[in-house]
Amino acid sequence: MKKTLFGFFALVMFLGGLVMAAEPIKIGALVAATGPASFLGDPELRTLKHYVKKINDEGGVDGRRIDLVAYDTGANPKKAVTFAKRLIFKDKVAAIIGPSTTGETMAIIPIVQKAKIPLLSMAGGVPIVEPVKKWVFKIVATDRMACEKIMEDMKNKGLTKIAMISGSGGFGKSMRKQCKMVAEKMGIDILADETYGKKDTDMSAQLLKIKNTPGVQAVLNPGFGQGPAIVTKNFKQLGLNVPLYESHGVASKKYIEIAGKSAEGVRLVSPPVVVAEKLLDSNPVKKVCVDYKKEYESTFKSPVSSFGGHAYDALYAIADAAKRKGITPSQIRDGLESLHNFVGIDGVVNMSPTNHLGLDTKSGMVLLQIKNGNWALAE
Repeated sequence: MKKTLFGFFALVMFLGGLVMAAEPIKIGALVAATGPASFLGDPELRTLKHYVKKINDEGGVDGRRIDLVAYDTGANPKKAVTFAKRLIFKDKVAAIIGPSTTGETMAIIPIVQKAKIPLLSMAGGVPIVEPVKKWVFKIVATDRMACEKIMEDMKNKGLTKIAMISGSGGFGKSMRKQCKMVAEKMGIDILADETYGKKDTDMSAQLLKIKNTPGVQAVLNPGFGQGPAIVTKNFKQLGLNVPLYESHGVASKKYIEIAGKSAEGVRLVSPPVVVAEKLLDSNPVKKVCVDYKKEYESTFKSPVSSFGGHAYDALYAIADAAKRKGITPSQIRDGLESLHNFVGIDGVVNMSPTNHLGLDTKSGMVLLQIKNGNWALAE
């Protein structure tokens, strides 16, 4: 009897060891941890490393540990292409999270499509998922959704004649295009349409043209990085006395730090995590947002960023897909496409073969206003 029991327990321990020694799930990540988009990539990389360790410490995904292979692209599309190839052909990853920006994402789409490796982008541009591409997904609100949310607020306030000043990078170009289409649909007239370059350090000339355009009731700035902070400063310096709206591309405390007092009163759209505690209890994403915000801020001793939330959602979406369907690239792809009622920081997600975003903006996007140097729900 003792021998039988001993043999049984030995078998259990042996099988348990096999589970823990099972082939890991190798996930690649492309993040702009340094460079002009570091305010995106730095919290994304921190989040990925922290929560991969947490998942592994809690037993992994069905006993399989996650191996994370991450590269810093510096927001450079050429580097993103180089590192994407390395992840696929050298590191042999089963899926890729990222890149951080629209331009980088668009640059590597042909590569992942040809290699048949699922990509879950953390960028905002609509072209990433429209038209639908078999191996490409994203889990972040699109620039079109942001335009709709902003212009809905403008309409409610009777602001139907506006100006735009947009960044010339991938995100700025895409959102500018989407906002022009949304404006036409919603009956908003764009009276002035200016742009600025990535390296521009003063946008006064473009804003002066806007200031001298008769009838402008509000200004919208599709852009991310330091550009919008410069726009905000110049906007105040020139004394434009109309509301300024910014995109979800500035939903980081870095924007407020750089823009300083000039940011006071600016309105913008954002994922809800930056105001997690202020969300209605009925919002299904409140708990995950509050939990993430507390853990991020206590771990890294810095304010939470909506961009780190994108990485959290991407990691757990892939873990969910692998748990349900399997760990091969094609199985993870199928798992992402069948993601159902996934409650993340960016909202509730329901993907399908015809929708590789599946994000519910009612639960996942809020309109904010900067008050006293901090975020507040817009009034």
